[in-house]
Amino acid sequence: MPVLDKTAYDDLPDGVLVVDEAQTVVLLNAAAERLLGITADSVVGRQLTDVLPLVDETGRDWWACTDPFGGLASRSRQPERRLQVSGGPAEGRDLLVTASYMREGRKVCRVLICLRDTKTRERHERSRADLVSTVAHELRSPLTSVKGFTATLLAKWDRFNDDQKKLMLETVNADADRVTRLLTELLDVSRIDAGRLEMRKQVVDLPAVVRKIVAGRVASGDPESRFVVDVTGELPEMWLDPDKIEQVVGNLVENALRHGEGTVTVAVRSFESGAEVTVADEGEGIPEETASRVFTRFWRGGNRRGGTGLGLYIVKGLIEAHGGSVEVGRSPSGGAQFRFVLPAGSPPFELV
Repeated sequence: MPVLDKTAYDDLPDGVLVVDEAQTVVLLNAAAERLLGITADSVVGRQLTDVLPLVDETGRDWWACTDPFGGLASRSRQPERRLQVSGGPAEGRDLLVTASYMREGRKVCRVLICLRDTKTRERHERSRADLVSTVAHELRSPLTSVKGFTATLLAKWDRFNDDQKKLMLETVNADADRVTRLLTELLDVSRIDAGRLEMRKQVVDLPAVVRKIVAGRVASGDPESRFVVDVTGELPEMWLDPDKIEQVVGNLVENALRHGEGTVTVAVRSFESGAEVTVADEGEGIPEETASRVFTRFWRGGNRRGGTGLGLYIVKGLIEAHGGSVEVGRSPSGGAQFRFVLPAGSPPFELV
């Protein structure tokens, strides 16, 4: 069998342990070293059962039960199973274990064992459960409203005057927009998590984007006196995805209006080889102990004034997809201040 190159396995996120036909360890990658609390140098050449003693939920020796070097010749792998380490530095630790068998003819010549931390899996499962719960909760209210008003209109159309019908239809339209926004957020979260955001870059006028967002808020009923737009200096040519940048600025302004108080100041200025945008309010600000969590899923702040808690998570994902960065701090007035920096970027194709 060829000699294995450990460096090729060290980049893998899962722990990998490889055993030869003599049932001795020939490779332990970096992730497995972290999971088991041991080093490759200290275990290579030792017996598998000494390095990785595993028991199932009933306390039975897993290697004795599965007999990796015996059993049916047609067996190619062991499906994932939750097991516990029964000795060594990682004693008592739960792992998700998968084994694959390499054969020469009918004889097992090498076993590759994959190790995953159950805590990571549990965190992902909790995150999925939280997402499903949030979606169900946020969808229930507008869908109930849509169903109620449409059923009422269909059953009693002639009993309502035109103004009443218009009010009901406006409510249905607003709730449909709310559902659309929620589904858009969920798609964005899915694409960010999968690293599949598509960027359609073009030259974007950042100050114009900010003014457009503010004008939209004023048109929807927010007082114009509550906004200040401050543009300083000349920006370089910014190659950005206009829809995603509008979404970022819109989310930050909405966050300032929902969670903050007083005047919302949006400042745009040149910064190194790109641009810097800050959105600040005059509210109570974000406590330092929670500042590190504001860009995580489902963060809504202490007052929980509506929303899914996905907006700032999406903001961070969109900014980073542009090669930029975003942070939160305190504004000069003591409120919350979100600051993001974007590189000027370059056209997605060569201009001729």
